[in-house]
Amino acid sequence: MNIIFLGPPGAGKGTQAQLICQKLGIPQISTGDMLRAAITNGTQTGLEAKAYMDAGQLVPDAVVIAIVKERLQAEDCKDGYILDGFPRTVEQAKALSEIADIHAVVNIAVSDESLVRRLSGRLVCPVCGAPYRTDRLGGETKCAVDGATLIQRDDDKPETVLGRLQVYHQKTAPLIDFYQREGLLRNVDGAQDQESVTGAILTVLEADR
Repeated sequence: MNIIFLGPPGAGKGTQAQLICQKLGIPQISTGDMLRAAITNGTQTGLEAKAYMDAGQLVPDAVVIAIVKERLQAEDCKDGYILDGFPRTVEQAKALSEIADIHAVVNIAVSDESLVRRLSGRLVCPVCGAPYRTDRLGGETKCAVDGATLIQRDDDKPETVLGRLQVYHQKTAPLIDFYQREGLLRNVDGAQDQESVTGAILTVLEADR
């Protein structure tokens, strides 16, 4: 199956993509991974992307689509794949439909209120990067691994989270309507615990097989 995962920042789509890929035996493909691989391999499209990135510019859709096309032709994608973080816009989705047959689009839905609580409740160790949740620390402020004082990343501060969600709703959420019209959208409640979300995703995918 060729699958797309959608969901706002903090919905857990990256984690769920990893889990589902392990169960289905297919690769998880992210935009960042594709760009890095194309640049490392020195492909023509990789060199084009690098030129834009070195200049501090966004990589144009045409170049990204070309890199996606290259990646999806790789041997490990012959039995399917999960696209995580691509497409990001309706324009990219339309371009993707020209080069790939998508069988299902899983939308991991979580309310903004829950996401703000979830993301702003995260702390990390500045030394080893270990993540922690404030509601499970019991007042502890030190990393259990190396004893460093835990910090909150700027990305996880409530005002920053709200800004990230606003960008998501403006740019990426229209994909939900697009794939709904295409009959490919499968909504999953992302507010459940991780295991329940995984089970729900496998259930909706099984119905499409």
